[in-house]
Amino acid sequence: MLRGVALRVTRPRVAVLSAVHDHPHADTDSIIGVVRENLGEVSHQAVYDVLRALTTAGLVRRIQPPGSVARYESRVGDNHHHVVCRSCGAIADVDCVVGEAPCLAASDDHGFVIDEAEIIYWGFCPTCSTAASS
Repeated sequence: MLRGVALRVTRPRVAVLSAVHDHPHADTDSIIGVVRENLGEVSHQAVYDVLRALTTAGLVRRIQPPGSVARYESRVGDNHHHVVCRSCGAIADVDCVVGEAPCLAASDDHGFVIDEAEIIYWGFCPTCSTAASS
C-alpha cells in the first residue's frame, strides 16, 4: 500500500497504518499507544507526521466530529458517514445508499462540483441508551 502511493516503507509508517486498520476511529493518543506497544519508543511528532503523510496520500481518512479530537480510519474512497454517541463518544460507520449517493445531490450546489458529503448522525450507543433507561 505504501509503495503504491509513492511512500517509503518504514517501520513507523507500517505500525501507524496497522494501528489505524486495527482500531477504526482511534484518536492520535490511542494510535501512539498501539504503535509504542509494537515498536517501543516513538515520538508523538513521528506519529503525527506519519498520520499526515498517510492522510495526504489517501491511505487513511481524518475525521473530527464537532466537540471531538481528530480520529483516523482506514476506510477511504467511499462516501460513508458516521454515527456518534452523545454520551461516550463512540463512533460507527454508516453506509450511504448503495448504488447511488443521494446526499451528493445538494438542493443548491452554488456552482460547485460536489464529490463528497460529510454527514454525522448523533444519538446514544446501545450501552449508553441502556444505562440511561435503567
